[in-house]
Amino acid sequence: MAEVKWIKIVTDIFDDEKMLLIDALPDHDTIIVIWFKLLCLAGKQNNGGVFMMNDKIAYTDEMLATIFRRPLNTVRLALDVFCKYQMIEIVDDTITIPNWERHQSLDSYEKKKERDRQYQARLRERQKGLLSEKSSDNRLTSDDKSSLVVSVEQEEERELEEDREIEEDTAATQRGAVCPFKTIVELYHTLAPSFPKIRSVDGNRRKAVSARWRQWHDLEVFRTIFTKAEASSFLKGGGKNNWHADFDWMMKPTNFQKILEGKYDSDDRDFQKPTGSVFDTLRQMHEEASE
Repeated sequence: MAEVKWIKIVTDIFDDEKMLLIDALPDHDTIIVIWFKLLCLAGKQNNGGVFMMNDKIAYTDEMLATIFRRPLNTVRLALDVFCKYQMIEIVDDTITIPNWERHQSLDSYEKKKERDRQYQARLRERQKGLLSEKSSDNRLTSDDKSSLVVSVEQEEERELEEDREIEEDTAATQRGAVCPFKTIVELYHTLAPSFPKIRSVDGNRRKAVSARWRQWHDLEVFRTIFTKAEASSFLKGGGKNNWHADFDWMMKPTNFQKILEGKYDSDDRDFQKPTGSVFDTLRQMHEEASE
């Protein structure tokens, strides 16, 4: 296929859950650079996201390391991460990007050109048809011409509307219209490893996560919550009574808001100040645990 000069990148790509997970890794900058190099190579090849040098030779990790001018081990690390998050798939020892054509729509310009060509062809064919029908008096009225143009334009508008619907569906998927439970749990385990791990998200836990997602609809907020929790000595049992938080406690609306606002940041000692009596301390513990 002919080489193309551009690829489509959504402006909120760094809000994507997979990008957020990558950004939490030690070599995140290098891995992200390799991802963009991979996207550019796929666009340059214009081969549906299949990395083939020619009809017989598939790109290997060694070849990509040479092309990208990056260490081989770094490229292998990046490819392993992309496979883990299903950003690429290895099919018959060939690297591929799933749903490349659906998300990139690299042929949009060519499709428009082809649609315009077909439009003109249909217009000419119908003109010829009307001309043959009018051959007896060899005349094509202005009403006939207007009717012909309107008919073809309506057909083209229907095609454009279908294209818009596909693009809107793709955009909705990329924005994360459905609560990404799995990704939120992965962020929790990755960014807050000091807290108890969870095995499933169901029942009241699922309702709580859904509620927080509907409230914020932004994975960056969840990332902030887990990062702040991990940095808080109090939430990890550093208080006088060794109480520590867990995932369900974090997902409660009041606690979620307090963490986000920095109430439990380690440099904010207000929550650790002693109270006037043992009863006050017990009451504070009960309030914290029940929130």
